[in-house]
Amino acid sequence: MHLLFVWTSLAVVALLVAEKARSRSGVWVAKPLASLGFVAIGWIATQHGAGGGWMLAGLVACAVGDVLLILEGQGPTFLAGVSSFALGHAFYAVGFCAVGLQLWAAAVAAVGMALVAWRTLRWLAPHVGPPLDRAVQGYIAIIAVMVALSAGASAATGDLRLIGGALAFAISDLSVARERFVQASFTNLAWGLPLYYAAQLVLASTIG
Repeated sequence: MHLLFVWTSLAVVALLVAEKARSRSGVWVAKPLASLGFVAIGWIATQHGAGGGWMLAGLVACAVGDVLLILEGQGPTFLAGVSSFALGHAFYAVGFCAVGLQLWAAAVAAVGMALVAWRTLRWLAPHVGPPLDRAVQGYIAIIAVMVALSAGASAATGDLRLIGGALAFAISDLSVARERFVQASFTNLAWGLPLYYAAQLVLASTIG
C-alpha cells in the first residue's frame, strides 16, 4: 500500500514536469499513472475492509475525469470531465452519509459552504457563459453539499481525514476553475495538482 502512495507522488512530480515543459505526451503518461495509484489504493482497501464501495466509486469517477480533462478546450469532452468529477463528489457525499453523520455539524458546515459557493459563483460569473454556466453552478452546489456532509461524518466518527480530504479536493477545484476560465498559468497547476492528488490519497486512506 505504501508503495502506491510513493507511486502516485512520483507520478505527480512527473506530471508537473510535463506540464511545465508543455509536453502533452508526458501528461498523457503521467496523469493516468498518478490517478491509477489512488484508485488502486481504494480498491485494495475495499478488499481488506468493510464497506467503502461508495468511496471507491468516487475515486474511479475522479480518475475518469482526470483523463477527460487532459484534452484542452471547453467543448463536450470538458463537460464530460466536469460531469465525471461531479459524480465523484456525489459518490463521496453518499460515502460520508454511509459512515454516519452528526446533523448539526453538517448543517453548520452547509451554511459556511453556501457562502463560499456564492462567492465562488460571483468570481466566475464574468468568465463563464452558456452553456457551461449551468454546469458550473451545479458542480459548485455538489461540492458544497459534499464538504458539508464530510463535516458531519468527521464529527460523527472523529476521523478528520474525511473533512480534510473533502476540503482539499474542493480547494483544488479552484485551481482548475482559474486555469480553465480566468487565467491559464503553470502556477495554478503547481499548487492545484499536488493538492488534488493529496486529497484523493487521503480519501482513499479512509476506506476500510
